[in-house]
Formats: sequence, structure tokens, C-alpha cells
Amino acid sequence: MLNPEKPRILFLFSDTGGGHRSAAEAIIEAIQLGFPDQIDLQMVDLFKEYAPPPLDLAPDVYPPLSRMPQVWKIGYRMSDGRRRTKLINSVLYPYIRRSIRKLIQENPCDLVVSVHQLMNNPVARVLRKYPIGFVTVVTDLISTHAAWYEKTADLIIVPTEQAYMRGLDLGIPADSMRVIGLPVADKFRLQAGGKEKIRKHLGWSEGGFYVLLIGGGEGMGPIEEFARAINESFHDVSLIVITGRNTQLKSKLEKINWNIPAHILGFVTNMHELMRASDVLATKAGPGTISEAMICQLPIILYSYMPGQEDGNIDYVVNEGVGYWAPDKGTFTTTLRQLIDNPQSVQKAKESCLLLARPDAAIQIAAELVYRVNDIKLHQDT
Repeated sequence: MLNPEKPRILFLFSDTGGGHRSAAEAIIEAIQLGFPDQIDLQMVDLFKEYAPPPLDLAPDVYPPLSRMPQVWKIGYRMSDGRRRTKLINSVLYPYIRRSIRKLIQENPCDLVVSVHQLMNNPVARVLRKYPIGFVTVVTDLISTHAAWYEKTADLIIVPTEQAYMRGLDLGIPADSMRVIGLPVADKFRLQAGGKEKIRKHLGWSEGGFYVLLIGGGEGMGPIEEFARAINESFHDVSLIVITGRNTQLKSKLEKINWNIPAHILGFVTNMHELMRASDVLATKAGPGTISEAMICQLPIILYSYMPGQEDGNIDYVVNEGVGYWAPDKGTFTTTLRQLIDNPQSVQKAKESCLLLARPDAAIQIAAELVYRVNDIKLHQDT
């Protein structure tokens, strides 16, 4: 039951990619840790729970669509930009406004926080008729879609200076944005002991060079191809492969005749331990994974990306010295060999991670939101 005396924050997300949910959960966790029992908190999947057809199918459509990157790229390019986004919002709003009003009526709150870009403008337009604050937390690192930048939002929290500059280019006032970072779970921030201690806890050999190969929660990308390449080209590494919810991939990998120590895992909840115990991460260019790896001081090899929102992540990782771009087997194995043979390169990348990481982002965002919602509540009561 809601406590009418407590300020209330409503988080809007959707499972169109894992980053939106995990960002909201990280902020909620930080609020609960830093301000226990002070704020009522709720998460709502805006598309699945309130959007009219066919928008309510977005969480189900995303996984298969994400496996068609060129189709995704066309859609992203066609919708990005100030004028195009404005046109889409003008068409979308009459269709979606009743659903958003129902959302607000059924989920009374003092502050709405959006961690998903696609409905920011329609939500903001509905909220103008209510005494409710509106904050957006951008969950893309560099190549941020124009839909993230809603001019009427009270605040837009961005993860990088590049995302901040993008907002300025789109006409967002400087004082309406803050560069804080991408929120990640508190367990990535906390030290869980040294590398060898974690390896012992995980049952790994305490020495050696460990490669962590992942493809997100859905186990996407050329994971099998790269795992086989490592198995065929190296004798002096250990391999950890995370297949996520891709049970078919897990089964295939388990049948390989491994020449090296290999651990094949499905969906895991201890990624923070796996990252801190490994020497290099091979992954697609997802913003959350990149941020988590930097916090864990884990050098990165990027092997693929989602066109559109992950375009800039490759240059970001490479230019800032935290990792490498290796989209094919040849480049990948060459890059990995260079890292194994040159420990100084690994150490340099780790130092760059330390400089670039924003481990306290969730804590800072939580403090900002709590301050704002308390201020809103105070003015409502008076």
C-alpha cells in the first residue's frame, strides 16, 4: 500500500534491450541503499503494460529485430534527427496519449524518470497537465538518438561529454543537462577481493590469462566462431563463455573438443566477479557492458555493434585506450595475442579504464532524484 506521506518516483523502461531495465534497477538500488525507506519506488514497462497495439509488442519484437542489424540501422537513421523525431512524435501522440494518462492515473507519483527514449515526448506532453516532475536518464553512451532529448524535461542526465554535446547540438539548454555517467549495479562498484581470491572462489586456476567472451543476455553475435578461433589458435589461455539465455549456443559449445580450459556458462548473475577475475573481455559494443568493464578495470575487445546507438562506442573504447576493435577472426586472434604477449598493454588499458570509469554514477543520480522529488513533494504540501 502506498504511503501518501512519502514522495514517489515512477521509473519508465521497456525490455527492448537489457540496458533500460538494468539502468532503472541500478538507480532504484542506489536509492534504497542511500535513502532507505524514504521514497516509494515503482518500475513500469511502458510498452508492454500500457502501450496500445502494435506498440505493446515492442519487447517481443526487439530480439529478432536486433539480429537483423541492417534493418535496424535503416529504422534508426530514418527516425533520428530533430525534425524527424518531432514528426514521429506528432503522429504518435494522439494515438498514445490516453494510454499515458491511464498510466499516470493508475500509478500516482511525484516524479517520473524515463530510461527509454521512444516515448519521452508523449510522456512529457501528458505530464504538463499534472504537478509531476520529469527526468530522463540517457542509457546510450555516445551515439545518442534525438528522442532522448526532450526540451520540456526538468533534467536530462547523460553518461558522457559526447552525449552532452549532442544535446547542445539539438538545442537543449546547458543547464537542463548533467553529465553523471551510466548507472550500473552496486556490486560492480564494490571490490570483491583481489583477482586471485575471486578465481579461487570461482573454482578457476589462480594463474594464467583468462578471456571472458560474452554476447549479452541473449547470447548474440559470433560467439561460437570466436570461441572456436581461440580454441584453435591458443594454448596459453583459459576461456569463459557466457551464452545468456541462448541454450542452443550453450549446447553447441559444450560439445566442442576443447584444447584449453573452458567454462561454458548460461545466464549469470555474478558478472561482476567474472569481470574482475578475467584479463580481457570480448563483447559487442553495448553501453552497459562497456561501463561495467571499465569500472572493473577490464580491457575490452569489441567484435560487433548494433548500428545506430552503438556506432560511437567503438571509437570511444579505442580512442580512450580502454580497448580494441576486432570484427573478424584474424584481427581478433592477432589482438588477443598482442595482449597476452605484452602485459604492459593490458596494464595501460586498465589504467585508462580507471580514469574513464564512473563507478558512483548510480549513487549520484539517486541523490539528484531524491533531492528533486522531495522538493516537488514539499511544494505540493505547502
